Amino acid sequence: MNDLFKIDKRILDASDKALELCKEQFENIEKITEYNQLKVQKAFIDNRISESHFGTSTGYGYGDMGRETLDKVWAQVFGAESALVRHNFTCGTHTLATALYGVLRPGDKMLCVTGTPYDTIHSVIGISGEGMGSLKDFGVKYDEVPLKDEKLDYDAIEKAVDDSVTMVYIQRSRGYELRPSLSVDEIGKVCKIVKEKNSNVIVMVDNCYGEFVETKEPTEVGADLIAGSLIKNAGGGIATTGGYIAGREDLVEKCAYRLTTPGLGAEVGATLGHNRELYMGLFFAPHTVGEALKSAVYISALYELFGYDVTPKYNETRHDIVQSLGLENPESLVAFCQGIQSGSPVDSFLLPEPWDMPGYDSKVVMAAGAFTLGSSIELSADAPIREPYYAWIQGGLNFHSAKICALLAAQQMEDKGLLK
Repeated sequence: MNDLFKIDKRILDASDKALELCKEQFENIEKITEYNQLKVQKAFIDNRISESHFGTSTGYGYGDMGRETLDKVWAQVFGAESALVRHNFTCGTHTLATALYGVLRPGDKMLCVTGTPYDTIHSVIGISGEGMGSLKDFGVKYDEVPLKDEKLDYDAIEKAVDDSVTMVYIQRSRGYELRPSLSVDEIGKVCKIVKEKNSNVIVMVDNCYGEFVETKEPTEVGADLIAGSLIKNAGGGIATTGGYIAGREDLVEKCAYRLTTPGLGAEVGATLGHNRELYMGLFFAPHTVGEALKSAVYISALYELFGYDVTPKYNETRHDIVQSLGLENPESLVAFCQGIQSGSPVDSFLLPEPWDMPGYDSKVVMAAGAFTLGSSIELSADAPIREPYYAWIQGGLNFHSAKICALLAAQQMEDKGLLK
């Protein structure tokens, strides 16, 4: 390794020890990856995918066979009645917002049962951004059930759900919080509890960062609607933009009406040559997610050996690709992110600095040397500059490239006298 990158011996020794610790988890990840890869492959075969599905359409996009079949493939993979997979979605937040606006109406009530959701969704709901056209501005009510000891409070959820609740909203991943991400089984338990209290309630899951981490998806355990970004797990590092919504057919149809216009829905939308990358992205997604999981497990083991707080621990079962790392002070946060950036295949020469990033209430430092701007299935590390000074790491198109980035981050901290 030192023929190409200069890494101190103590860091390399820690790396060797971390790899030994990770062996069992790596084997478990391989089993999940193989199952999910076969599931995707079967959907491609069942839907008779051919070169003709990769063509392009322009204008209205009527009769785009590739677009229509991609929705069917996606629905099969995710165990859903229907799906809406489009490059038109600009990001995960846009996709989630489309789903929320698509199914909620004035007077409806949305209940988030995983505490306060991720920062960028606040202005969608109306927690912030008054006058922007939030759900609150349109008369949609909002309430939430706090977590209890960083876990779902099933008793409180059961009490909170009544006939006034239209939607129960679940955020699978942790966002900028240290609580554990949710397992599919936990999501299934919420679905069972709320449906028993109100059979008409819509259960929607923000599935970002969770796709293909387990062998099941939330739509297979009772969730009515899931949504996510194609520049995270589900796009496999190949999709250059887009998002997906999957679930009950009637709900997905309403979301399609919101994305385009009532009466047209999923029947229109030129694909402009994106079909091939969306198919390829889905095909590669299980493997890429497996590589990202290995990267997270390794980083957890390595930095725990250095004496830092990590969550999840390297030997814990994972339900998303996100790894949190407690770096204890702003200087270490910035140095770590700068080290990650220095090993990135794109923009390695840039030096990340904290800045006022739109949608966040504090300065954020972000390492993101990616082929697709903002892609978080590619290795990235970002951290709000606020206590308790944790970095959130996600992604890694392949384990070996993520590994050297993690080592360079440690070296950057060591060079500045910050590594424990």
